[in-house]
Amino acid sequence: MSSEASSEDYAIEVSGLGKCYQIYSKPSDRLRQMLVGGRRQYFKEFWALKDVSFRIQKGETVGIIGRNGSGKSTLLQIICGTLNPTQGAVKVRGRVAALLELGAGFNPEFSGVENIYMAASLYGLSKAEVDQRIDAIAAFADIGDHIHQPVKTYSSGMYVRLAFAVIAHVDADILVVDEALSVGDAVFTQKCMRFIRKFRENGTLLFVSHDTSAVTNICQSAVLLSHGAVISTGSAKSVVERYLELIYQQTQNIETSAISNEENRNNLIFNSSSIQYRDMRADFINSTNLRNDIKVFEFDENAPSFGMGGAKLEYLYLLDNADKCLLYLVGGEEVVLKIAFKAYQSIQKPIIGFTFKDRLGQPLFVDNTYFSTLKAPISANEGDTLIARFEFRCPVLPAGQYSISPAIADGTQDDHVQLNWIHDAMILEVQASSVCHGLIGLGMKNITLNLG
Repeated sequence: MSSEASSEDYAIEVSGLGKCYQIYSKPSDRLRQMLVGGRRQYFKEFWALKDVSFRIQKGETVGIIGRNGSGKSTLLQIICGTLNPTQGAVKVRGRVAALLELGAGFNPEFSGVENIYMAASLYGLSKAEVDQRIDAIAAFADIGDHIHQPVKTYSSGMYVRLAFAVIAHVDADILVVDEALSVGDAVFTQKCMRFIRKFRENGTLLFVSHDTSAVTNICQSAVLLSHGAVISTGSAKSVVERYLELIYQQTQNIETSAISNEENRNNLIFNSSSIQYRDMRADFINSTNLRNDIKVFEFDENAPSFGMGGAKLEYLYLLDNADKCLLYLVGGEEVVLKIAFKAYQSIQKPIIGFTFKDRLGQPLFVDNTYFSTLKAPISANEGDTLIARFEFRCPVLPAGQYSISPAIADGTQDDHVQLNWIHDAMILEVQASSVCHGLIGLGMKNITLNLG
């Protein structure tokens, strides 16, 4: 969402957008309002959107995220032209195809085929153009003979299959996808994701989802809405992290710290004279295979964080089995993650955990101490230090940067208060890897190919 491009480079421009609804406590108040006009007000105003402004460049992929009721669907409907704003303006350059909430756009009495022709005509396609694509649309939807039945007989999954199949074949410049994909089955969702990734090569995508991993995986940037207002824009990773803070802030009534996740903290090196260090690569110096060499940077005690307070991260180390601090580790080998928090208040049911993320902010694996203390509960008094150890075999990782985000909470797995969550407290950099595809490698012991 760059501000340096000219107007014609933008697929969508939203300026000062607002949408207000009149809420009446009883039906008779609506009639009274019609009779008295503006001399008296019998309704309350509800602003679903308030002064929303942003611009999306052509070819950009943008996620729209926020809690239920934040205004996401209202915003999409205005962008798609199915809802008029109360104030502000939207400029859209190009043909828009949208998959909004379930039930929108199709006539329930019409068959699937009839709805295909109707929906495609609304996107500007002629009957002849639909005739050429009907077989491809039917194949993409893959609902068999149900395509000749009224859509009122469809399951929610069949409905989404047909709706997505249509928007995938109308040559749109801008694709808008709302939460509707969440009702599809796994096979069809994967098919849709493959289409979306292909569409991103030339088209503009607006993607709305509560699945933050999907947002960070698909989107370059994101917009966070709360109570109808934009509260954060930027890279998908930073906005998703702000969204996570917002959820805890609103559910636990806490104040979160300002974050700046674009800072590069890779210049942090280990410099403590009291720590024994080890370079795990030395054990593999005669290895003929390409190692998975991973450089470990010192944890940043000032990394962006949020929570109620009451505990603070003291240290975060990756160790070998002899408790030597690793400067370099090798993927596929056993390591120990040691996390220590100091308690500044009484903590009755402490839980320490961590998230291991890739450069996009996608969680690769997550774990915590909750189940390890069920049979032997532990509590902490003010001034105590809680130390968690996680012993595991590090996965083989593709080249790139990764991060570890530690956290401490008080409560249970399902009901807890977040005390301190630190974004990207430690950075790791994979400098050599044999992994070409996928998020992680398995460290295969042996691979063979023989004729039977």
